Amino acid sequence: MSEQSKTPRRNFLAGLGAVAAGGVAAKLAPESVTSAVSNALSTQEPDGDSYRLTEHIKKYYRSTTI
Repeated sequence: MSEQSKTPRRNFLAGLGAVAAGGVAAKLAPESVTSAVSNALSTQEPDGDSYRLTEHIKKYYRSTTI
């Protein structure tokens, strides 16, 4: 096999390893960090007359989950 055909395969496997490591790191992150990020994102109110995620909309979304 030539060196040219091995390079893309190695890059793919290296990228796959990086994605897997990121997934494991996100899974093992402390709960306080992940909840702080989600709270910061959910407390931001949009400006103007745009879509707003209110309690009754959250209730509807919960009712549609399987």
